[in-house]
Amino acid sequence: MSGLLPIFLLICLACTLHGASFSPAGLAKIDDTISQAVTDARTPGAVFRMEREDAVYQKAYGDRAIVPQREPMTGDTIFDAASLTKVVATTSAVMKLVEAGKLDVEAPVSRYLPEFRGNGKETITLRQLLTHTSGLRAGLPPQGEEWHGKEQALKIACAEPLPVKPGTAYRYSDINFILLAFIVERIGESTLDAFCAREIFQPLKMRDTSFRSLEPGDVSRIAPTTVTGGNPLRGVVHDPTARRMGGVAGHAGLFTTAADLGRFARMMVNGGELDGVRVFKAETVAAMTTVQSPPGLPRRGFGCDIDSPYAGPRGDVFPIGSYGHTGWTGTRLWIDPFSKTATIFLSNRNHPNEEGNVIALQRELGTLAAKAIEDFDFARVQGALPPDPSQPAIVRRVKKDGPVLNGIDVLKRDNFRQLRGRKIGLITNHTGIDRERNPTIDLLHAAPEVKLVALFAPEHGIRGELDHEKIGDTVDEKTGLPVYSLYGERRTPTAEQLQGIDTLVFDIQDIGCRFYTYISTMANCLEAAGKAKLRFIVLDRVNPIGATVEGPLLTAERSFVAAHEIPLRHGMTVGELARLINAERKFGTDLGVIRCEGGSPLRWFDETGMPWRDPSPNMRSVTAATLYPGVGLLEFCKVSVGRGTGTPFELLGAPYIDDLKLAAELNKAGLKGVRFVPVRFTPTASVFKDEECRGVRLLLTDRETFRAADLGMLLATTLQRMHPDQLELGKMAKLLGDAETLEAVRRGDPLEQLRETRDRGLPLFLKRREPHFLYQRP
Repeated sequence: MSGLLPIFLLICLACTLHGASFSPAGLAKIDDTISQAVTDARTPGAVFRMEREDAVYQKAYGDRAIVPQREPMTGDTIFDAASLTKVVATTSAVMKLVEAGKLDVEAPVSRYLPEFRGNGKETITLRQLLTHTSGLRAGLPPQGEEWHGKEQALKIACAEPLPVKPGTAYRYSDINFILLAFIVERIGESTLDAFCAREIFQPLKMRDTSFRSLEPGDVSRIAPTTVTGGNPLRGVVHDPTARRMGGVAGHAGLFTTAADLGRFARMMVNGGELDGVRVFKAETVAAMTTVQSPPGLPRRGFGCDIDSPYAGPRGDVFPIGSYGHTGWTGTRLWIDPFSKTATIFLSNRNHPNEEGNVIALQRELGTLAAKAIEDFDFARVQGALPPDPSQPAIVRRVKKDGPVLNGIDVLKRDNFRQLRGRKIGLITNHTGIDRERNPTIDLLHAAPEVKLVALFAPEHGIRGELDHEKIGDTVDEKTGLPVYSLYGERRTPTAEQLQGIDTLVFDIQDIGCRFYTYISTMANCLEAAGKAKLRFIVLDRVNPIGATVEGPLLTAERSFVAAHEIPLRHGMTVGELARLINAERKFGTDLGVIRCEGGSPLRWFDETGMPWRDPSPNMRSVTAATLYPGVGLLEFCKVSVGRGTGTPFELLGAPYIDDLKLAAELNKAGLKGVRFVPVRFTPTASVFKDEECRGVRLLLTDRETFRAADLGMLLATTLQRMHPDQLELGKMAKLLGDAETLEAVRRGDPLEQLRETRDRGLPLFLKRREPHFLYQRP
């Protein structure tokens, strides 16, 4: 990969050295979106290229191959183009023969293939083949396993029935282009691959574009596709019909690179000419890229898609009238002639199996590409086509909230393909479990082609049994793996501990509060991964107290209970936090997040269908987690927050408090969603161990209107007013994280005024975090 770096830098520089340009923020969003798709196992890797006039942006993502071993993706990777063959090769060849006067698009197919007769097929024209309005079926029937060869394919195609009258319906069909290739070979007196090489690829200097025979050859730069017969197809066309035809067919068989497709696209944008070489007449390009299908049917040019159900790669911004095509293997080419922009996305989403899916990604990339163009007004495009009222609108179905799959559940469902071939260091504890409560440690230890090398334990230990005490290195009894403590003599993995590891995986349940230390462990490990050039993957989990955000924002010095400049209650998942921290701290870590799926992970934990396991010894319920950001603010002060009782964080008291008076004062404030009951309790551990404490039990009456930060402010101001000498309010500074808010508490400012001070940093934070979202907000 290092050898390609100078080329890549030149490509990026082109974005700024000439007239046209792309938005850096827009390109970063494209990078982020594709990288996330790789992490989500929608494709093992990809190459994206975007061109506009002299500006070119290209980047490679993920891996070219996963099995039998991982290979990083490179910008010059050659891909099985699948159905891009239909446009780049077959349509181009047909139109060259039309230009030469050797073919007539209005002529019946039978003029050129006399054997193509019967069942009404005599009326099918070349135009109908080119626009998928012939009425023929989608593909040649398998006919068992016995047929092979092009002559047999033609025989089967000629025997095809005709289910629909030609010109009356749109049916996307490989048979159309299989027939067109046979016509090219007969009339052009040359095989399709030779004709295209001579007339298209060589004039355009598309040096890496060709059909490949089924004979062995150099495949080192080719992205493999599906595993067949124990080995991935590599340099052999994925499409089974094209394989039976020897690798050269009109519907599939072409192999190409992003750079070569860029040359083809520039030629099309330039009206058929590139670098002084004319490949097509301008009117030929116009015929390929303007509507040629009958009125009332999906709009297509000759070969090119314009406005059909397969035109998703246009996205939501490029105008109707832009054109392109997609391929089954995860490829696409889309060209907007109005802004003179070409976007190319090449992937092998069906490696090592057919489970990858980039359909939604291609649509999203179309939208993001258009948004990355800074100097073109897509709202008013002269010559763009209006929506076709005869075609049904595309309805986007939004899945209702249901049971959530955490990142480990998604990874398990995908048979761990995101981690195959990797040497893993796992940062986890007892909360790292799937829906069936299987530990992530055990799942990764047994995962196919995944090597679990070491475990890293946060506060409370690898099994979550220790409370507030330093822990040492040990060995996991079940797996025999070393367990390195990140809550003892060190808080960050050492270089020695990372030896033999290429990927750190984080899977710990957070509770949505800034001073819960698992976030700090993640940030430290994220930084260590960046320094060691390791991949870092977060197995995302639900935020058990939802999407609500509450101040104050951290303005004090960072610490282990204040990992980053985020609010008291941040309303993000750990995966989103990792993205925010990695970007803002400029760690440069190769970060991926395996996202939660199913329902939203940003709602109350008891609505997600997930099993609860105490994240730490004293975090025993969703109620405790909800109260914790408020009650926990006072934990360093001279007061018990219920540790050493059966209901930590649902109690607050001290020997010096009058429980009746405190409850009355707190209830008088009328705080929404919570009531206070006078109570006496004796903790068996922590502050005031074995001493009777008098205070309040907190009753959560409406968690939707309840605000933990308001609770914390009310508790602190009330106790400071009633017991200024005993409370030791100054010790609240570290968890509160904002000196101005602490001073307002000390002054006893009314809650409304206190909120203004406390929440002053939230508007900026809400903007800062948006680029790092992985989920829609409620």
